[in-house]
Amino acid sequence: MSQSQEPIDQATDTDIPVRDAGDLANYANDQLIDFYSNMLFVRRFEERVAEMYLRAKIGGYCHLNIGEEATVVGTLKALQEDDYFFGSYREHGFALVRDVPAGAVMAELFGKRDGCARGRGGSMHLVDPDRRFMGGYGIVGGSIPLSTGVAFAIKYRGGDEIVMSVFGDGATNIGAFHEALNMASLWKLPTLFICTNNLYGMGTSVDRASAVTELWKKGIAYDIPGYKVNGMDVLAVYQLTKKLVEEVRRTSEPIFVECQTYRYRGHSMADAGKNYRSDEEVQSWRERDPVENFRKRLIEGEIFTQKDAEACEADVLARVQDAVDFAEASPFPDVAELDRFVYAEDE
Repeated sequence: MSQSQEPIDQATDTDIPVRDAGDLANYANDQLIDFYSNMLFVRRFEERVAEMYLRAKIGGYCHLNIGEEATVVGTLKALQEDDYFFGSYREHGFALVRDVPAGAVMAELFGKRDGCARGRGGSMHLVDPDRRFMGGYGIVGGSIPLSTGVAFAIKYRGGDEIVMSVFGDGATNIGAFHEALNMASLWKLPTLFICTNNLYGMGTSVDRASAVTELWKKGIAYDIPGYKVNGMDVLAVYQLTKKLVEEVRRTSEPIFVECQTYRYRGHSMADAGKNYRSDEEVQSWRERDPVENFRKRLIEGEIFTQKDAEACEADVLARVQDAVDFAEASPFPDVAELDRFVYAEDE
């Protein structure tokens, strides 16, 4: 592929249509239901996180995936178990889909000892190296050079894994992003860069922060082919990501993807999200809801019934409650161990 590679979706930033990613018959029923249940689990988990935050069970900064579930599920489901993932600080949903135990995720948000980072990371620093979930990062774009470094290590060792590096639209304007893409292209590193473009970096819209608003084009400067996909359609995201994961693995060369999606809530729990966008804008994106629209499509396609959907909802709510119960029961870290895990330990 070359810099002239056409993107998958040429629609404008403000008018991404719901594009059919293929007939449901092209997917196994179990796979379709798995996509739906994962999106629903991320949605209900994050709604409960918001509740726990307002009840002061969770402190610090907290950034939710609500509205972005199709991008979360569609990208991660395309990876193999031994592939590596690096995320941003909006990473709760990615951790769940990567099979980091929900109880450990919730406990980490609570700052508890049984959290996936032992209560030391909190919302922005979830991590599970055993699942090659290499963490969320509080610094905007901070994980992008690290993901490129891991891709270099893979190539140096002769492995066939790839690295998925996920970041927001705001990260594409910082120096680390450009340095990392240049290095990945120059050294031909197996990295799939995925920009989750939810149209706003905190409260600043893309068109006010970036001279290039078609973000998929930013890889072209480094001879990295770019693609754009409707991030509100889980099948569209999965179909494209699966294809590109295989391409990166085969060629050991980087690719850049822009998933255009939307966050229904503000940038973080400290942001109501009402000062820089209208209610009409939010509502227009809610009409494209990735979870609700996919549920309707599965019912209309007779993949499952309304009763099945209700059973799935009940199961998801029970799992979320189990995660909350686990977090509540977990103790806080011992103050005497405050300086532990600053350096690697043998355990």
